[in-house]
Formats: sequence, C-alpha cells, structure tokens
Amino acid sequence: MPDNDGMSDLKDRLRADLTTAMKSRDELRASTLRMVLTAVTNLEVAGKQARELSDDDIIGVLSTEAKKRRAASTAFADGGRQESAERELAEAAVIADYLPAPLTEEEVSALVAETIASLGVADEGMKAMGRVMGVVTPQVKGRADGGAVAAEVRRQLSPAG
Repeated sequence: MPDNDGMSDLKDRLRADLTTAMKSRDELRASTLRMVLTAVTNLEVAGKQARELSDDDIIGVLSTEAKKRRAASTAFADGGRQESAERELAEAAVIADYLPAPLTEEEVSALVAETIASLGVADEGMKAMGRVMGVVTPQVKGRADGGAVAAEVRRQLSPAG
C-alpha cells in the first residue's frame, strides 16, 4: 500500500474533517479531532527524532484515545456525572468513525485458531502464548481489545479440562 512519501492519508482526512467541522460549527467533532491531532503530533515529536506517523501508528493513537474516552465515561457515570459521561461517549463515537471496523468475537477466535495451527503450537499450551500473541496482535491492532484477544489465546491454548 503506497503511503505517498510518508504522508498519512488518515492524518490528511482528520485535518480535512476538522476544517469541515469548524466551518459547520460542529463543536463536539471539532474539539475531538483537535485532541486526536494533538495526540498524533505529540507522538510525532516524542523521542529523539521527529517523525511522520504511518496510518497504522495513527490507528494506534485513535484506539488509545477512544479507550481513554470510554474509561472516562465509565468513571463519570459511576460518579453520577451523566452529562460528562455522555460527552466522553460522544467523543469516543467520533473517534470510532476513523477506526477500522472492530472484529467480532468469532473473527478473533478464528484468527487465534488459524495462528495456533499455522505456528503448530497447539500442544505447547501456555508456553506458546507469547508467540501466538506476537503474530495475532499486529493483525488486530485498532480492531480488537488486547485483553480480549489475550483471553481468547489463553482459552485456546489451555488444555481442555
């Protein structure tokens, strides 16, 4: 997939959509996209050398930001701050528009099963966990919760008892 001289199509889309949101006075969308682009920029300048993020890197930032919003929403809801909780969920929904479609439990399960079979580690049990996760994780980035994937790998590697 060509990434036109290191520039990210996803980043261009985020910027264009921010401009559109500002023109249409969509405050929620504009502020959410501004926060996401700030997070992207912060990651680009972190470390010794500034770099352009790839679309995959940006998807990582987006999933982290969406996860933060969902966690904050739960915290606000638990604290009785429903309006704040709803705002966080609305922001998470804006971010979700830019993420690849999430994988279903069945898709994750099938991917884990395929990986275990292709690595030939079905009889190694939990010793193979790291190897399986190492192959599966990049394939599900931004599309499935890491904890859920790890749980499925554990389930499939554990001896049926």
